[in-house]
Amino acid sequence: MGTLERRDNDWVPTRTIDLNADLGEEVTDDEALLGVVTSANVACGFHAGTDATMRRVCEEAARRGVAIGAQVSYADREHFGRRRMDVSSDLLRGQVAEQVGVLAGHAAAAGTRVGYLKPHGALYHRVVDDQEQALAVLDGSGALPVLGLPGGAFVRLAAAAGRQVFLEGFPDRGYTDDGRLVPRDRSGALVTDGEEIARNAVALAAATRPVVDSVCVHGDAPDAVARAIGVRRALEAAGFRLAPFATSSPAR
Repeated sequence: MGTLERRDNDWVPTRTIDLNADLGEEVTDDEALLGVVTSANVACGFHAGTDATMRRVCEEAARRGVAIGAQVSYADREHFGRRRMDVSSDLLRGQVAEQVGVLAGHAAAAGTRVGYLKPHGALYHRVVDDQEQALAVLDGSGALPVLGLPGGAFVRLAAAAGRQVFLEGFPDRGYTDDGRLVPRDRSGALVTDGEEIARNAVALAAATRPVVDSVCVHGDAPDAVARAIGVRRALEAAGFRLAPFATSSPAR
């Protein structure tokens, strides 16, 4: 949503953008990251995370006004959810429902709620092109808004079902010519320079095709907090207002 702000004795248009990261994976400083991001994709136990980490992240997110998303995955803790797995639609639907339900319970106990859904790792990439798997994830997640890669089956099917759809970009990842993310085992998949990541974030936020609602900084990088701080500063310096795209406030 566009807004206006006073700058140099004139009113200039600004745009709101969200900054999301993966939390609860037990590989980064969740508390510090929650001081920077506006949305938290919380690991629901299938690729990482425990009941204790979910509860802590939900409590701190609620305190800071950070939106909570269910980061659902294939059941693959050994490979951090990054291994392609062939799972039946019925099983995947149930696994997604289980993950969302567990996180929803912790969120409710913390006085907040799950505001959206985002697949993780191999599942994230699979549902870009695999309609059957995308439908299973959607069917298992109720009516939650979804966050995903522009142009994929997952967001297209969600929109067709009347779900709220939000699109994201990755400043710390390389892209192919068709808008997909470069696979992690290929050259150019990862961007590691903090300044380049910050520049990429501004470019993604300013792009008009596709228009993204959020930029994602991966929370499992060793310097994830520093990267997120750099991205936030660059976005704010470019005139963007940082705010969640979805609400996690409890329904009244």
